[in-house]
Amino acid sequence: MSVAVRTEFSADSLAGPVQYVPGVGPRLAARLANLGIETVHDLLMHLPARYVDCRIVDATGRVAVGPHRTVVGVVRASGSAWMGRSRRKIFEALIDDGSGVVSAKWFHFRESYLAAQLPIGARVRLTGDVTAFGNTAQFIHPDVEAIDADDTATHAARILPIYPATEGVTQRMFGKIIAAAWEKYGARLQSCLPSALASAHGLWPLADAVHAVHCPELTANVAALNARDTPAHRTLIFDEIFLLEVGLALRRAATQQERGAAVCWDAQAARDFAHALPFTLTAAQERVLHEIAIDVQRGVPMRRLVQGDVGSGKTAVAAATAVQLIRAGYQVAIMAPTEILALQHFRTMLPWLSALNISHELLTGTTRASARREILAALQDHRVHCAIGTHALLEGDVQFAKLGLVIIDEQHRFGVAQRLQLQTKATLAPHLLVLTATPIPRTLAMTAYGDLDISCIDELPAGRLPVLTKWYTDAMREKLLVGMRRELERGRQVYVVYPLVEESEKVDLKNATAMAQELAVQFEPNFRVAVLHGRMKGDEKEATMQAFKRGEIHILATTSVVEVGVDVQNATVMVIEHADRFGLSQLHQLRGRVGRGAHQSYCILVAARHVSDDARQRLSIMVETTDGFRIAEEDLKIRGPGEILGTRQSGLPELRIARLVEDSAMIAQARQAAFALIEGDPQLASHPTVYTAVRARWGATLQLGD
Repeated sequence: MSVAVRTEFSADSLAGPVQYVPGVGPRLAARLANLGIETVHDLLMHLPARYVDCRIVDATGRVAVGPHRTVVGVVRASGSAWMGRSRRKIFEALIDDGSGVVSAKWFHFRESYLAAQLPIGARVRLTGDVTAFGNTAQFIHPDVEAIDADDTATHAARILPIYPATEGVTQRMFGKIIAAAWEKYGARLQSCLPSALASAHGLWPLADAVHAVHCPELTANVAALNARDTPAHRTLIFDEIFLLEVGLALRRAATQQERGAAVCWDAQAARDFAHALPFTLTAAQERVLHEIAIDVQRGVPMRRLVQGDVGSGKTAVAAATAVQLIRAGYQVAIMAPTEILALQHFRTMLPWLSALNISHELLTGTTRASARREILAALQDHRVHCAIGTHALLEGDVQFAKLGLVIIDEQHRFGVAQRLQLQTKATLAPHLLVLTATPIPRTLAMTAYGDLDISCIDELPAGRLPVLTKWYTDAMREKLLVGMRRELERGRQVYVVYPLVEESEKVDLKNATAMAQELAVQFEPNFRVAVLHGRMKGDEKEATMQAFKRGEIHILATTSVVEVGVDVQNATVMVIEHADRFGLSQLHQLRGRVGRGAHQSYCILVAARHVSDDARQRLSIMVETTDGFRIAEEDLKIRGPGEILGTRQSGLPELRIARLVEDSAMIAQARQAAFALIEGDPQLASHPTVYTAVRARWGATLQLGD
């Protein structure tokens, strides 16, 4: 597939640079680029984040205490000052419309910005909450908008859109340049949606929807606008998701046109692999393998995502699939994001593959040059059946004799281009199996992995006990140490995770190196303490992990380097210091390092009693549930999709308008419509405007060719 997607444009096209909009120019265009606004179309689709109701204008001398008040007047005085005994700096402005003066104050501010917004003599509109200060009323942190001097208060009344902004671009600027863009280019906004589809979903013409969102009618419901529950908002949300889903459907359809290895599932190979395992596959693992078996028999490349909670057995499913392809005469590449995880896979699979006489090698960035040369030669002449490694597998000199299957673990840590790069090392398009221990909410899966079939291992191996999770404050540290000692005396092992490697002068947090010394004072010589972190050399990390796995190290003081890939069944305690500093998904991954054996395990979240609201929400969810899918849903609400999957690394499409949590129902509708369209018209021959719009918006992101 071609990666580059060119969009022809002129100064009169929506695809033209935003600097062509009257009033913008090169300097303002550079500032708008900080918001991802590079074209005229980007500017018109830069929608208000919220709306402020300015339809009722109060007199400055008689404004009442309460929320959402609006006044229009002239700035009589403005500037910063130190307030009272606290010596707290404030910015204050006095506004007068002739009926009296009202004060407005800001306690957290950028002085240069407010001074520019509120010069003496300027006519402005203030909108915000009014509070009582002694016997007078005052605005606290109101929105400010400059208005023309000849506007009366009545004419100034309106619903005010508030845009996501950046330094050097005021709300007034946005109002002017968006109005100018609409005046010059608005008529060119044409929806590409088939008319029958738009009618069935009650969608407006695109130009009407864009205008209504930027310039709501005075009779509009502000609550509905802020909830994005208007026909105009629904039209823009559906339009964006529909184009994305058409792109995903096109990419999926293109895959179905490629030739892949047709492999009949070998029942004897499956039995041989099962005999090599020290455990019995769960029903969920067997179900997923059945789905994979159907895929690889069809003669087109499999594209399947296998998601399962930590400890659910994804590695065994991957190995079982690899055995089938290898028995059919193909080679397999397994790529992991870190050396620790790649080494973990290698050591886990070693006894399974060796029992079946399958040759496999480990290839990472630290593989010695001589060993690397031997591995590369063995891959090229098919003496190695399975290569397990990191990004080192992507190097240009890594060539396979007959690559038939690519397995990628923790897919969200790789980019789309990296995935494709590994797949190009095969004559026939190889089968692709993507693994993730990050449970993916349905709405996120429909957008981030919409071109993949999805399997779920929703069952833990028999005998596993749920990890008990508790939130301890620093005042409970003695209780924590007693619990750790009790588990150690039972022969178990302990992880203690810290957010930093070494002490920082800027952040007062416990760190791994210093706290390892404190733990040694508490527990040695009876119990050995060691440190593990990402700055250590590869052989040092490996030696430490193997000593911990053999039970020679009892307490491992570490950073989040152990988040994925570490499997020590005898470890039953995970202590996470400063747990409020970790994300919800990361906390869940760390918790997944324990509870992997038959013994009861514990996760202790150590954080202050008083933490931020977001941190309290995260910690409370961790204590309440071990359900990875519920945690993923909550994480999506708190942080958004880009943070969860890492937008830059995952290639996750960046949505300008739609929100994956709130708009889940519309996402499902748009996806169904898009895939139905491609099923009936795979080349979009009857819908050329749809194809043009998809390539312009998503072509590069989705790796769409001609």
